[in-house]
This record gives sequence, C-alpha cells and structure tokens, in this order.
Amino acid sequence: MATKSPIDPELVRELAQLLTQTDLTEIEVEKGDLRVRVARNLSATVHVPASMPVAAAPLQVAPAAAPAAADAKPGAGHPGAVTSPMVGTAYRRPSPDAKPFVEIGSVVKQGERIFLVEAMKTFNDIVAPRAGTVTAIMVEDGQPVEYGEPLLVIE
Repeated sequence: MATKSPIDPELVRELAQLLTQTDLTEIEVEKGDLRVRVARNLSATVHVPASMPVAAAPLQVAPAAAPAAADAKPGAGHPGAVTSPMVGTAYRRPSPDAKPFVEIGSVVKQGERIFLVEAMKTFNDIVAPRAGTVTAIMVEDGQPVEYGEPLLVIE
C-alpha cells in the first residue's frame, strides 16, 4: 500500500515559479515539521574573467588608470582574476572547521567550487571559470566583498 508523500508537488512548483519570477536563487518554507527548500544553480551567471578585459579594454584610458591604481587591489587587472559576482561576505571554506576550497598553488578544474559568497543569508557557489593553478588569493575568509572585487587569480 503506497503512502502519500507529505510534500505537496504543487507547492514545490509554486516555489520554483516564485524563484523564477523574483530572480532569487533559493527559497525555504517551513510549516510544522515540514520543511521545503527549493534552490536553483546560477553558476552560469558567474562572470568569466577571460572575457572581461576584452570588454573593459576600450573603456580604460591612461589618465584614469593612474589614480585608480592606488585604490585597486593587487591582481584586479589580471586576466586570470576571478571576481565576486555580488556584494556579500566571501568564505574560503564550507564551514569554519573545514579546509579551504583552494590555496595558492592549488590546481583547479573548470566548474570546481573555489569560494562561497553569502548575500542576504544565501550562500552562493563561486566556481572556477576555467582550469588552471591558483597563483594569488586576494580576500580572507569572512571578508566583505563588493561586486567585481577580485577574489583570486587562476593562471
């Protein structure tokens, strides 16, 4: 005899539709002992650093680059820089007692998780846009980051 699942498929559909309509990455609903979490993977929205210098190159002019250099972080203009796709808090490890995702010298594969950025209590995976070796890490674990701020460099 089959038992009915306590999860309402219509509720899941409605939550998924709500994610799409509001551009949220995740939503969770709790009622009594029932807890439903619907999330979508947005790793495709992470900016690929290799294409950024091509688009940004015509916009940069020599006089503007000189004053900005004092405020820029090391590696910000590097073609292998992986930048934060949002404002939030960057985490180098999945939990406080875990090992970091990557260290300087780590070899990463395209699509491999390299950072987490927490924004509005939602943890967003930051994945490697291409394979290579991590040559620099520009942020500390738990550090606030801005949109476009370089997190690390993959060469």
